[in-house]
Amino acid sequence: MTASDVRDTDPGDGRISTPSTTRPAAWSVGAPPRPTAALPPLAADRGSSAPDWFEVVEHFREGLVVCDADGVVRHVSPVAERLLPKVTPGELLSVSGVPGLGAGDAGGFTHRGRRLTARQVPLSGGRCCWYVEDVTENVSRADALLAERARSAFLAVVGDKLGNPLHPDRAAAAVVRLAVPTLAEVAVLVLAPRAGRVRWWRAARADDENPTVDSGVLTGGELPAAMTDGLTGVEPHTGDWLVEQAVDAGWLPAFTGADSVARVVPLPGRDAPVGVLLVARRATRWYDEADVDLVRAFAARAGAALTTALLYRDQAEVADTLQASLLPVEPVEAVGVQWGTAYRPAQAGLRIGGDFYGSHRLPDGGSVFFLGDVSGKGVEAAVFTGQLRQCLQALHRLESHPARLLRLLNDALLETTQAHGQGRFATIVLGVARPERDGGLTLTMAGGGHLPPLVLRASGEVETVPLRGMLIGVVPDPRVGEVTVRLAPGETCLLYSDGVTEARGGRRGAEQFGAERLVSAVTGCQRMPAPALAERVEQVTCDWLAQGDHDDIAVLALRATSPGGRGARHLHAVPAPAVIDRAEEADA
Repeated sequence: MTASDVRDTDPGDGRISTPSTTRPAAWSVGAPPRPTAALPPLAADRGSSAPDWFEVVEHFREGLVVCDADGVVRHVSPVAERLLPKVTPGELLSVSGVPGLGAGDAGGFTHRGRRLTARQVPLSGGRCCWYVEDVTENVSRADALLAERARSAFLAVVGDKLGNPLHPDRAAAAVVRLAVPTLAEVAVLVLAPRAGRVRWWRAARADDENPTVDSGVLTGGELPAAMTDGLTGVEPHTGDWLVEQAVDAGWLPAFTGADSVARVVPLPGRDAPVGVLLVARRATRWYDEADVDLVRAFAARAGAALTTALLYRDQAEVADTLQASLLPVEPVEAVGVQWGTAYRPAQAGLRIGGDFYGSHRLPDGGSVFFLGDVSGKGVEAAVFTGQLRQCLQALHRLESHPARLLRLLNDALLETTQAHGQGRFATIVLGVARPERDGGLTLTMAGGGHLPPLVLRASGEVETVPLRGMLIGVVPDPRVGEVTVRLAPGETCLLYSDGVTEARGGRRGAEQFGAERLVSAVTGCQRMPAPALAERVEQVTCDWLAQGDHDDIAVLALRATSPGGRGARHLHAVPAPAVIDRAEEADA
């Protein structure tokens, strides 16, 4: 049969003989037989007869239903018989009850569980022919492809959204928010217990499509049995009692066990599940195998994100604890001494560096004070600084003479660096301050290769203390310099690290701040309290840097005050000059 046959010749006019003896009327009804020669003849193969037209039409992919001008079915091809068994030749097509074959209908429809497409072609004499094709498998494959694309797109969004949160709380809230409404109408995430407490997050579908998220805390004994099993890596499969347990826990207030379904999947972690996820929705959307696979894939990504967030939290807690232990400790209050400090590490994000300062009280009323700088920057320098401070804390109880104490510190550092294969060293100024009856201070200082201190006299003069010495932690018996300085009441001794004098800035950003600029910056500041003086040194240094890179900056100032004078260590503003004058007169 050709296209011209369909257009110009009635294919049901009897020209095609029906070889079937069981249902001869299925193909043609109400027409006298005509010779098959009316259709173009089919050439026969050698040694065989020519094939019949009915044999050709029977193997068409589409079924053919031919109707006359009155809508009476005249011909039904074998394929159409199988697809539309209620369409009978000799009857009106409209009474067959097949959707999609009415007047003006065209396209796809479902009949007897199969997905069919129909298209109508007009013929001569007002007749028409319906071409019906079974596209069930094609539609199923297309639906499966679309579903797989949707799942892949959903998981891609999940991976992108869960790749950013590094805080466990934000990551957990993001997990339940992403699960609704694609996976569930209500999603509950329970993290593994920590310190006897179990935290949970819940997201529920709202009218505006944006899920609402809340959270809470439970004790380990209050967890539903399914969630407890999930935290051990077991995935429960019975759905009815999962809903009941979630309802009893208060997580599904609008759900009941009769009209809801739920699944529980563990969230994989490093060694054990990091948590467990419960997803629930109405029973009209049952969790089939594809849905469960999608929930498991989502749980795998959620578990990876939560594991990363929890690991980051643990590392941050360890880092914070270590940083707190390595930060410089404020000097201990002492009679007749006012302390002032300033500290700015080279790497502000770490808050720690290689500069250090501090003090320890002596039994005789004096104080051991120190300021130094270790080689290097960052965490390694801070760890070495912590070792040095611990050595000082222990050794000052055995020796209070500055030079001898500095040599003991050198031996301890040498032993530590050699044991760990390190080549680190330090510079330090270590001194002992003892108050005098008139309110002054006697400072005995030993130098270990550090910058010389400055003394701000009451007259306004700034003196450089001639203190020299060798680096600490390099040779077994270093040369240690020692000097004694007396501070009258109101006078200040200033210790600083090379982060001040070696700060690079200026017009071109490459000129060092230098000792001369430091002396000029503190000249005229003899009446400043020690905290204000230390803050000024840090401020002028940072101004010189103009937000450029810098080394660790540390400043320690100690001011001689009378026993009855003010010894506050934390002043937030410089007092008015008149007040300072009266205080100076009282100290004198």
